[in-house]
Amino acid sequence: MAAAWDRPAPEAAPLGRINAAGLDLAGLQRLLGGLGEPAWRGAQLFEGLYRHRWTDWAQFTMLSKALRTRLDAEVDLRWPGILQSQASEDGATKHVFQLADGRQVEGVHMPYEGRVTLCLSSQVGCAMGCTFCATGQMGILRNLAAAEIVGQVVAMLNHHGHPEGVPVSPQQEAGAHRAEHGPEGAGTTKVPVNLVFMGMGEPLHNLDHLMAAFALLTDPKGLAIPPRRITVSTSGLVSGIERLGAFAKRPRLALSLNATTDEHRSRIMPVNRVWNLEALASALGRFPLQSGERITLEYVLLKGVTDSLEDGRRLAAFARRFPSKVNLIPFNPHEGSGFEPPDEARVGALCRLLVDAGLAVSVRRSRGQDVAGACGQLVRDLRRGPLPAKGD
Repeated sequence: MAAAWDRPAPEAAPLGRINAAGLDLAGLQRLLGGLGEPAWRGAQLFEGLYRHRWTDWAQFTMLSKALRTRLDAEVDLRWPGILQSQASEDGATKHVFQLADGRQVEGVHMPYEGRVTLCLSSQVGCAMGCTFCATGQMGILRNLAAAEIVGQVVAMLNHHGHPEGVPVSPQQEAGAHRAEHGPEGAGTTKVPVNLVFMGMGEPLHNLDHLMAAFALLTDPKGLAIPPRRITVSTSGLVSGIERLGAFAKRPRLALSLNATTDEHRSRIMPVNRVWNLEALASALGRFPLQSGERITLEYVLLKGVTDSLEDGRRLAAFARRFPSKVNLIPFNPHEGSGFEPPDEARVGALCRLLVDAGLAVSVRRSRGQDVAGACGQLVRDLRRGPLPAKGD
């Protein structure tokens, strides 16, 4: 019997009217052509949807009132809505997004000095079954469509008051021209926005919709997020890694490695039973990197399981097989996992071992742990049904 990730994930059931959100320029031009409007109107819709991040037809004031009325009557403008938000003491905010079919996914807004990182979901649930990850215990319900992926970005940027138009000048990226800002971010300069597909789902199991979303997110006439600021994290889906590498324009690649022997990795990550460490290293060695690009190796430290010094030496040997950098991630506990985070002394010892081996290494302290928004903690409890709407 084929593994779950070897089969296409279920898609969302089609809803009645066409949804303009998530359409590319050609799709918007066809939409307006069907309404008897000239094709150049499509560029106006594209700019409104993705540059200005408008969420209601009434905001498209460059269109005639008659056309806006017709669009409102005949065409949906349906982004995922924020159903619930939980602010962490460390400044991160976990958001629950309500999808049109009643399903829910989660994402996290993480502000840092001089930049913002958004953690995004790519599927409702996940087929990979990693034992240390709460999302992996949900199973796979369905893929997210491009509109549902891009909509998480639109919703979080709007909710947190980011100025319209994400692009920033090199001087602003370097931290120059910072402005005073209010509590919701109004009046700030346009800070760089990073996107990481490290939320719910295996992004490479939903590659078609992911890359359609990537095209919208990076379009210079829309959100215009630089491709180098978008990272996709895979559990080791080699078929997806090979497909991703065939795209001329693509996001950066990260691998959730988490063990250095096939015995341990197969136990905690079932994907390793199909593509073992050697197959994985070989695929990463063939991956077409741009000049200066490195693959990020994410390594979750599980006390007594994957945190030995010998693990560190094997990790160093694996990382040296291709251009890479290593993120050590102390395990973020969640109910029923059966795992514990490592001692701080062991984290420090492993970090020093990797640095001494000549590797670029960092220790990632996941944001939002107190609101279950950290790495491996995003999950919707399907037995409890939808969350109540805000204000209930």
